[in-house]
Amino acid sequence: MVMVGVLPEAIVIDASEQVVWFSNAGNIKIEFDAQRSPFGSNVFQAPPGVRLSSGAARAGINPGSYKYRLSLNEVIVAQGEVIIRAK
Repeated sequence: MVMVGVLPEAIVIDASEQVVWFSNAGNIKIEFDAQRSPFGSNVFQAPPGVRLSSGAARAGINPGSYKYRLSLNEVIVAQGEVIIRAK
């Protein structure tokens, strides 16, 4: 059995924190809307077994909800959400 998904589906962070994704089942790709990414890039990719880190949120980013798609081997398999809380 292979479990595919985002756990947890939504994560709440401070602007100084970062998100880490991991997949040992295939190439992982995280894609935020190009106009609404809270991080320095809107696309993050890593091969199997490598931790994928977002880095800290961009300076001056507004608190709020930022949705993304997760692809495994170029197939969209899940959606997630990063919530940046106000100070």
